[in-house]
Amino acid sequence: MSKQLAIIGSSGGNLYNLGGKDPIRLLGEIVTQADSAGIQIAAIQYIAAKGSMDMANEETQAQVYAWDGNKPVVVHEGNLASCNQFAAGLDEEIAAQIRAGQIDGLIAMSADPDGINAQAVQAAVEKQVPIAGTGGTSMASIGAKGANLILASGTTGTTNRTRAISFFTAFSKQWNLSYRPQIGDAKAAGQASAANPWKRIQIRGIMMASLPGFIALALILALSKIPGLEMLSGVFDILIKALPVVIAVVAAKQVSEMEEVSLVAGILAGVLSVDGGIIGGMLGGIGAGLLVNLLFRKCIEWRFPTTTVNIIAGGVSGLVSGLIVYYLLAPIALQAGEWVKLLIEGAVAFNPVLAGLIAGLLIWPAIIGGVYHAAILPIVLLEMERTGNSFLGAVDMVGLVMVSAGITLANIVSPREKSEATLATPGFLINMGFGTFVEAAYPFMFSNKIVFAGAILSSGIAGMMVGLFDVRGTAYVPSIMAPLLSNNLLGFIIAMASGLVCSFLITLIANNIAKRKAV
Repeated sequence: MSKQLAIIGSSGGNLYNLGGKDPIRLLGEIVTQADSAGIQIAAIQYIAAKGSMDMANEETQAQVYAWDGNKPVVVHEGNLASCNQFAAGLDEEIAAQIRAGQIDGLIAMSADPDGINAQAVQAAVEKQVPIAGTGGTSMASIGAKGANLILASGTTGTTNRTRAISFFTAFSKQWNLSYRPQIGDAKAAGQASAANPWKRIQIRGIMMASLPGFIALALILALSKIPGLEMLSGVFDILIKALPVVIAVVAAKQVSEMEEVSLVAGILAGVLSVDGGIIGGMLGGIGAGLLVNLLFRKCIEWRFPTTTVNIIAGGVSGLVSGLIVYYLLAPIALQAGEWVKLLIEGAVAFNPVLAGLIAGLLIWPAIIGGVYHAAILPIVLLEMERTGNSFLGAVDMVGLVMVSAGITLANIVSPREKSEATLATPGFLINMGFGTFVEAAYPFMFSNKIVFAGAILSSGIAGMMVGLFDVRGTAYVPSIMAPLLSNNLLGFIIAMASGLVCSFLITLIANNIAKRKAV
């Protein structure tokens, strides 16, 4: 039979600023970890005030949360005085359940063992029910009553997730249960637990999530070229150094999924990995994320206070990973990035038109085959790390975005069927307005071989124009803005127009042929 657990407490003083003011997320994380541990929630008595309890009075508005058998629900709202009075009834019910042997453990967060939680705590002391909790003052008071404390800690430095994982690590050890902390969405987390963070190392995901930082770099570069704004070149230099930190933070967060703890570790690792470029930042961030999980788990097993666990997991993980990159891996990572850039530059220098043609012809098969985000995008970002724009980034804009825009525009102007115009319109507007959503062309490409071949041909021609005019640019920005972010305004406009017009005309012809065949 599953162990039954009750949750008591309040949004507290310090806890209010560390997750307590969002009771749904706080309690939801506990429920998520309980499910992972195979422990059932039997009861909840949680008072959520609209402000810190350190400053609250009897007129402060609050809510009382209870358990409806499936989820935490609000069962009373009003001022704090009325909520305390209502919660006293829940306290009595939980105490009765403990004495009846229906509750096997207790979680206490910023509880009031001498007030509204007095009966539940007294019953837990009598039955020696194991208690885990946070809140330095309240846990000290509970311990002084002779409670069976299996985890007691202050609240400082904790998060909703780290608190919940700490609680259930303690209970699983107490009851000899198998427990693997559940990370992220409860429905999707079955495949990704804190015990296997290696499975969450996804270079593609890290790069995509970091893309806004590189776009910001390109914007500053463009603005710095405007007369009167030359001083922004200094900002550009600062952002170049910040990119490894951005990559490291994203990597640490995605690998560990430990909320603020992983962000701190990622920042520390990223700052120490700056000399290794974005590859160094990624290595530092991944290392920090892995160490956060390892040190967090070990510190919990060693029964360190939760505050100390977070400090070690966030601080030491970031320092260790960052120092490894700083002293050992930075030169190697930086050189690897330079080799990739030199390879691209060498190919372009050898024959820019041929390089553009090949890149243009291959970019559609690459994105359809799933290679683009795994291989091409990281190369684009490596190019942008030094100059703020990229040869392959320009090919992306003219060969993917503008070709997709041309295909969708043709299906708006002269669709094979009227319904296709409705399908094509959003895709065209998003491609032109935001520089993304090239997948909007897929339905038309996959349903017509001429359109498919025309897309690849148009992309190749546009890529040739990129090479011919020696263009460097970026995608993922509005098409009107893209030329301004390039190194060759007129050349980029011509290359963009060639991709759009060519794909538009080929799709128009293909649609007319299809319509004639249908007659």
